[in-house]
This record gives sequence, structure tokens and C-alpha cells, in this order.
Amino acid sequence: MKIRRDWIDGIKKPVIISGPCSAETEEQVFLTANELKEQGVVNILRAGIWKPRTRPNSFEGVGEPGLKWLVDAGKEVGMPVTTEVANAAHVEVALKAGVDILWLGARTTVNPFSVQEIADAIKGVDIPVMVKNPINPDLQLWIGAMERIYNAGIDQIGAIHRGFSSFEKSVYRNTPKWEMPIELKRAYPDLPMICDPSHIGGSRDLIGMISQKALDLDMDGLMIESHINPSVALSDAAQQVTPSALGEIVNDLIVRTATTSNEEFKNHLDKLREEIDGIDDGIIQQLATRMNVAVKIGEYKRDNEVTILQVNRWDTIVKKRKALGGALGLSEGFIDQLLKIIHKESIRKQTEIMNKKEEA
Repeated sequence: MKIRRDWIDGIKKPVIISGPCSAETEEQVFLTANELKEQGVVNILRAGIWKPRTRPNSFEGVGEPGLKWLVDAGKEVGMPVTTEVANAAHVEVALKAGVDILWLGARTTVNPFSVQEIADAIKGVDIPVMVKNPINPDLQLWIGAMERIYNAGIDQIGAIHRGFSSFEKSVYRNTPKWEMPIELKRAYPDLPMICDPSHIGGSRDLIGMISQKALDLDMDGLMIESHINPSVALSDAAQQVTPSALGEIVNDLIVRTATTSNEEFKNHLDKLREEIDGIDDGIIQQLATRMNVAVKIGEYKRDNEVTILQVNRWDTIVKKRKALGGALGLSEGFIDQLLKIIHKESIRKQTEIMNKKEEA
């Protein structure tokens, strides 16, 4: 995909997209928009018109009337406006109302049929389209959704990182899995990347921390939900902030650059990176050596009809390595994940050895 960035590159980084989770009343939309303008930090006004809710009998948005409120509010405060579309009918009325930017939600991205329906509806229209990551952590599904939009002739595309659903208990509403947007950016360096701290955190108290993390990962901007009175919001009240609170969050952010003209810094950084490269090479070589030993152990187990997994041995390894890692300043979570990856590969190799005997 050859992606155009002109719709976002003209805005000083970070781009801030804000507004209510849901357009509830005309007064609410206009009051929020005007207070956001007073903060002087918002570039694009957002509001949900149709709300895809997990269960029925919840507030599912005001529908088409809210589009006029959003577009008129945008004109009043001098900001382009954006909203979520989930089907062709949404696209048709949003374009007719004059919405400037569209986005696809996580529940839509996960369904290629829905994405294709939207792509067909916007074919021939020159409008920026942002695509939220799917609910599940599937990078190819995320890329596939953008490719469908791109194949419809839309080259002004952006990605929105809103985190991923998980059964695991976490401080987050949606687990960030920062490695996913990083891999997406690695595949498409020119792709504008927006972070949605509101949906990742699910709590206004986490928005500042998540926003700073996103900027430190060189994301282009943030989509943060703001409501004139979050306590009475009809949807996602806990994750919305007042316009004044948004102003404080944005003004407290540290915006770092990806490059610098400081030659002394660059030379020193190059030396440190060379050191890292050498260490990484050594780690890879040591891992290969470890796997060779695992193969020998697998052969020995096979010849003596011993099972691949001995839980007590594995439990001892984990405890010892975590203790060593902690003593060396490495987090327990990091060591745990590293050991799981290594152990999984060892089991894979030993399973291959066991199966070879059965095939013979």
C-alpha cells in the first residue's frame, strides 16, 4: 500500500482527536466542542453516532440526527469531524452530512464482510479512513481490513490502536499489546498511527500514562473521549474526561522526536547500537546452542521411552531463572514470557523427534 499522509502531516504532532463517546443531545455536542476549542489542544472533533453495544437495551446512539449536530459543531469551532461507520448505510448518510473523516470500529474490522461492504460504499470518494485494530490480536486481520479500503481507491488511511480483548484480569479494559502496532508500523512505516487511550484504559485515571507511552513509541496522535459532564454520560462514562482535564493531560505530555541533528548524540547512539547488535548476535547463537542440546535430550528421552514434559523439572527451572533475573534487574514478567517462548520451542523440537520414530 502506498499511503498518503497529507491529511495528517499538516497538523502539529501529536494530533489530538477528541469529543464525546456518543452524541447524546445537540446541546451536549456543542458545549463539549466549544470547551475543547477553548483548551487549544484538539485538532479533530469526534463523536459516536451509532454505538455497537455488547448487549441490547443499552444506549446505542442517537443515529442520523447526531450527524448534523457533529458537523455543525465542527463548523462552529473550525475543526474537521470524524465518526465511526459500521455498514454501507452509515457511510452513505455520513458522507451526505459532510463528515470529513471516517473510522471503522474494532467489531467491524474483525468481519471482512462488513469491511468489504464499507469499502464498496466509499469507492470513488476521496476521504481519510481510519481502521481500529480488531478485537482479537490478529495483525493480518488488521492489515487485511486496510487493504480492502485501499483496494477501493482510498489511499488516505490511518490505523487506530485501541487494545485487544482478553479473558485475563488486567488493569486495562483492553490489553495494549504494544508489539502489534509496532509490527504494523514496521510493515508500513508511512501509515499514520493513532492511539486510543480511552478504550485501552477504560478509566480516565490511566489516560495520561497510556498517552505518554503511545507518544514514546512514535505514534502520530491520540483519540481521547471527552464529555462536558462524564458522570452522566450514556456510554463509557468511566473513560471520558472533561475538556479541561483533557487540556491538562495533553499539556503534560512530553513530545519527543524520532531524530536529532546532534552529531555527538548520533555517534554515541550508533556505538551503543553496535554493542546491542553484538549482544543480540550472541543471544541468538546461545539460543541455537540451547536448542541443539534440547534435541539431544529429546533423542535420549525417545530412546528410553520417557515423556517430553517433566513438570517438576520445568517448575525448578522457572523458579531459578526468575530468581536470577530478579537479581540482575530483570522483571519477573519478562523472564516468565522469555522462558515460555524458549520452552515452547524446545517442546516443538522434541515432539518432532518423537514423531519421527513413530513414522519409521
